[in-house]
Amino acid sequence: MKSIQEIYPLLSTPRSVVITMHQKPDPDALGSSLALAGVLLQMGHEVTVISPTNWPDFLKWMPGAKRVIDFEASAEKAITALNAAEWLFCLDFNALHRTKNLAPKIAELKCVKILVDHHQQPETGAFDYGISDTSKSSTSEMVYDFIKESGNESLIDEDIAACLYAGIIGDTGSFRFPATSPEVHEMVAALKRKGLQHSIVHEHLYDNFLEDRLRFIGHILLHRMEIFYEYNAALIAIPKSDLLKFNIRTGDTEGLVNYPLTIQGIKLSALVIDRDEERKWSFRSKGDVDVNSFARKYFNGGGHFNASGGRSADSLNDTIKTFETAIKENISQLQ
Repeated sequence: MKSIQEIYPLLSTPRSVVITMHQKPDPDALGSSLALAGVLLQMGHEVTVISPTNWPDFLKWMPGAKRVIDFEASAEKAITALNAAEWLFCLDFNALHRTKNLAPKIAELKCVKILVDHHQQPETGAFDYGISDTSKSSTSEMVYDFIKESGNESLIDEDIAACLYAGIIGDTGSFRFPATSPEVHEMVAALKRKGLQHSIVHEHLYDNFLEDRLRFIGHILLHRMEIFYEYNAALIAIPKSDLLKFNIRTGDTEGLVNYPLTIQGIKLSALVIDRDEERKWSFRSKGDVDVNSFARKYFNGGGHFNASGGRSADSLNDTIKTFETAIKENISQLQ
């Protein structure tokens, strides 16, 4: 994979560009993609943004979101754009399987593939150009760097700033997580000077849910959370019946995994959700508890040192047993 800086001089030539992200995109994945699209459109490129799946309702306010193609819902339209692409930007994922059913199509494309991502252990062989930097707070920060370093900072307007800011606060936990560097705050200051209305973005992301979700959270914390004090760990296990009972939609479980970390002494928090095709895991940790390695070893996943995800084809009960075994095997790290 060649350095992403090598494409900076090539940006002045308009091209057919597709931007894609991981499945079930979060604020960082969608925000970074729409921000990059906004800049490339102003430069004269033909740009299509494709999501492998649908995205949460609380992200639909983002400028440009209405033009994003859902691959699962509009595969033919997406494939037409992909076949015409000269460049494919791959944002906020570094392994093709993270794009779900879109992965085989990406693998067969002959166009130039460009990676911008901050997760660990990238599949660099799948990309022609790119940057993978695990020290960065978010892909949105990296897209901001890309825009600035390529000499196009003047193209950042209020809409682009809002998308970038959404990604930043989503992946830093509103500036809580260790990856929040001085450069992140300097970036936000620059976005404010571009007209960013930060309080409005916060309202869109955190004050934009239905009553069912709040009642669902109360039910989950009361009935589905188990604390393993001897291992400084916690688990929230959500059966499919709860999703149906409370009419849970895409994005409604966002942030649930962080709740147990507010309990004194808890270093590892895990969330497992019983989906139709598999059980989806999320992990968060404090300090020197490496949940990236934890997820890779036990749950076919990975991500960041203190935040990662995984999956399992086992039943909900069986995958919970795997978790219980895993924390026992890692007791020295957790204590």
